[in-house]
Amino acid sequence: MPFTIATWNINSVRLRLPLVEHFLRTYDPDVLCLQETKCPKELFPGTTLKALGYEHIAVHGQKGYHGVATLSKHPLFDETRRDFCAVGDSRHLSVRLDVGAQRLRIHNFYVPAGGDEPDRTINAKFGHKLDFIDEMRLVSALSEPDVSSILVGDLNIAPFETDVWSHKQLLKIVSHTPVETDGLIRIMTEGHWADLVRAQVPLEQKLYTWWSYRAKDWRGADKGRRLDHVWGSADLVPRLARYEVLKDARGWERPSDHVPVMVTLNL
Repeated sequence: MPFTIATWNINSVRLRLPLVEHFLRTYDPDVLCLQETKCPKELFPGTTLKALGYEHIAVHGQKGYHGVATLSKHPLFDETRRDFCAVGDSRHLSVRLDVGAQRLRIHNFYVPAGGDEPDRTINAKFGHKLDFIDEMRLVSALSEPDVSSILVGDLNIAPFETDVWSHKQLLKIVSHTPVETDGLIRIMTEGHWADLVRAQVPLEQKLYTWWSYRAKDWRGADKGRRLDHVWGSADLVPRLARYEVLKDARGWERPSDHVPVMVTLNL
């Protein structure tokens, strides 16, 4: 049975609701995980999205900032919301669902961006980001017996050299500094996570999911970074069917600076 999961930093779900509707109608994933929804639960446009067939919605939101939501065609169970770093941000949502006989745990993350200066002694936002990714090491793909795990979201780190347009020029830029990339790879290694997109895309190939609003010609310059990720437990790697990074979405009207990333599994 094919199962498609998508992740997308939407940068305000209410502002870009028409884009979400278009995406769901056109690409029809089983599950869509959104980040940076920027609204509390009571203002989330659930009625509109349920009418498109996504009757099962879990939301962890707050007014004006952050926020994650998981939309599903399948019933959702065991919702959990973890307050990483104990600062009250809505940056994590976990749900369980069943696809036939397959039990899945899905973690939806929005990792802090970290500000502009990669030095925690002068930039508290960067310190927060480092503390957050250190705490993420506790999230394991093997935490539940007989349950496969998927971790998705805007992790705000491009871990590999080919995940950025210029490795040398971005080594001192937040999202690609060694302390961040080493931290993210450590989460993957210690948590027994597999990078499901890179499992199909060789490391020699450039791959981006984000293009800055500052670029006048984002497509021509193509100075992107791969900040949005889909990971899975090792048992899901042989079930990979395909992936898609929907680059064209960056050119839609009033777009997010991130684009959807989709992975299809044969479950």
